[in-house]
Amino acid sequence: MGHQPANLSIGAFAKSAGVNVETIRFYQRKGLLLEPARPLGGIRRYGRADVSRVKFVKSAQRLGFSLDEIAQLLRLEDGTHCAEAAQLAALRLADVRTRLADLLRMETALSGLIEQCESAHGDVSCPLIASLHQLDRDCA
Repeated sequence: MGHQPANLSIGAFAKSAGVNVETIRFYQRKGLLLEPARPLGGIRRYGRADVSRVKFVKSAQRLGFSLDEIAQLLRLEDGTHCAEAAQLAALRLADVRTRLADLLRMETALSGLIEQCESAHGDVSCPLIASLHQLDRDCA
């Protein structure tokens, strides 16, 4: 596969990368993507490498990397810094595991509250609402 010329307008570039034009401009402001020079009297053109870069950023975002972390990964992109990239990924994984544990705690609490609601009969106060009031008092 030879080098393809940069011949995409920003609109075609955004469409090829699966994002909108504002995302492209945002990535440029963040330094994640270079803004090509504007030829005299012409419009900026983008190439396949730019499309690949945006797709890389989107893939990293889906894994939970922040834009700052993605900028670090892009600096390591030549593939010779695997240890540093793995270190960043290990930090991200630790964060994901912490958030997952938090979500599991929330799931357990909510599931228990819903069960209490479903088993409550008569004109007693709602267990879920009462529990949230209790949490509010406990945290005050």
